[in-house]
Amino acid sequence: MQVAVDKKQIPVREKLINRFLDVRTYTETLCRPLQTDDYQIQSIMQTSPPKWHIAHVTWFFETFVLPHFNPAYTPFNPVMDFLFNSYYYTHGQMHPRPNRGLLSRPTVAEIYDYRAYVNEQMLQLMHNIDDSRREELAFRVTLGLNHEQQHQELLLMDVKHNFSVNPVKPTYRDDLKIPQGQSRPVRWLEQAGGIHEIGFAGEGFAYDNETPRHQVLLRDYRLASRFVTNGEYLEFIRDGGYDDVALWLSDGWALIKKENWTQPLYWQQGDDGWRQFTLGGMRELNEHEPVCHLSYFEADAYARWAGKRLPLEAELEQALSMMPVTGNFTESDFLHPVPASEQGQWFGDLWAWTSSPYTAYPGFKPLEGSMGEYNGKFMSNQMVLRGGSAATPAGHTRATYRNFFYPNERWAFTGLRLAEDA
Repeated sequence: MQVAVDKKQIPVREKLINRFLDVRTYTETLCRPLQTDDYQIQSIMQTSPPKWHIAHVTWFFETFVLPHFNPAYTPFNPVMDFLFNSYYYTHGQMHPRPNRGLLSRPTVAEIYDYRAYVNEQMLQLMHNIDDSRREELAFRVTLGLNHEQQHQELLLMDVKHNFSVNPVKPTYRDDLKIPQGQSRPVRWLEQAGGIHEIGFAGEGFAYDNETPRHQVLLRDYRLASRFVTNGEYLEFIRDGGYDDVALWLSDGWALIKKENWTQPLYWQQGDDGWRQFTLGGMRELNEHEPVCHLSYFEADAYARWAGKRLPLEAELEQALSMMPVTGNFTESDFLHPVPASEQGQWFGDLWAWTSSPYTAYPGFKPLEGSMGEYNGKFMSNQMVLRGGSAATPAGHTRATYRNFFYPNERWAFTGLRLAEDA
């Protein structure tokens, strides 16, 4: 994972320390509702146990920051390097991803001791760094904090899935706010085609896969002002959408028949109607909320059924670049999408699937070294999503942010925005 950072914007020492403490503390705040047993669960290969997440983001600072600035740094425990490396093969070997849930040791208490140790070492480093290396340190710390914010969202996604497979349907938090209100009529944002520029260029933080800024050619198009709702998606289901082969891409059709998918993830139909599992427990399905936890294949099939299409990532970036980066993020304390306001839905709530494959921009060059493995090597067989979600920390998304998932995956907070040619 790499960043493009304007060095004139590197934060001063105190600001960097405060930012470090805020992000690190928030991760532990998200874990506070968990019981010790909850830290161990890995329901599917894509998810990770909470204790793996909180150890991995600590491993990042111990691996890529502390020894870089202090060659005499003493690791907390050398075994952590093997257990909590994710996929940085240029750095070393790692414990297999599907087996993360088998690690009963180190214990949760030991992992929190690990975090405390690394935090103390990081604070000493940030307080005492020589001015000649301050910008270099800030670069790596900023990278590590954005990496940790990504894992804050992953942690919530994974806890939700881990709890969902439990027959008693545990509640992560029973004090979460419950969305209110009704969905608004769809408005269509008219966008002119022509040659446009997309990609990051400016001050502040961005990942390397958002660069370089470059030109794209677009046709005139329209974007829906909000996500497709649960009620609208129910119409698709009732009309036989999951049984109409003409609506589905070949891989999608094979997948839904193999896995027997007939509704979005976390939906259940009972004698009293549809219900949905949330981080606030089982709830009656609210037809005004955006439909969430769709795979790319489901989103694409619905768009075809509706006579529309999914937006290109360049189309969606062009629209997002004109909008304020405000919306329903983790700090809103829903941890769930909410009905659209009169202004529409642009940032937050759900990551919007696009029809664009995740590939390199023209001229893309990852930085050298192990940290360059994060984005570039995954540019194959995945699709781009934009906008952030209700599980994304505020300030951790922007118009140029490129999220990416495999088209069959739906445990993330993913949703569906329609587009059409003008």
